Amino acid sequence: MKPDRARERLEQRRAELTALADSAAEGRRPVELDQSRVGRLSRMDALQGQAMALETERRRANELRRIDAALRRVADGEYGYCLTCGETIGDKRLELDPATPTCVDCAGG
Repeated sequence: MKPDRARERLEQRRAELTALADSAAEGRRPVELDQSRVGRLSRMDALQGQAMALETERRRANELRRIDAALRRVADGEYGYCLTCGETIGDKRLELDPATPTCVDCAGG
C-alpha cells in the first residue's frame, strides 16, 4: 500500500474512533449506587454496562496508539516495513490493517 493511501485510511479510522469515544462517554461515567432509587439487579446491569464500556474504551485507545505509531512511520518514510525483521510487509496485510507493525512471519512467531 502506498504511504499516501495508508495515511488517508489511518487518519479516517482515527477520526472514526475519536468520534466513537466522544459519543460513548456516557457509558463510562461512574454508576450511582443509591439503593433507594435503583434495585440490586439494575445496579448490577449498570455496573456490567460500565465495565463493558471501559473495556471498549481501552481497546479503542490501544487502536489509536497503533494508528499514531503507523502515522509516525509514514512520516518517517518507514511505513510498510516490519518493525521486527525489517522486511517489507505484504500489501494484502496492509490493506487489511494499515496500522500493522509486523509482517506475517514475525506476527505468527
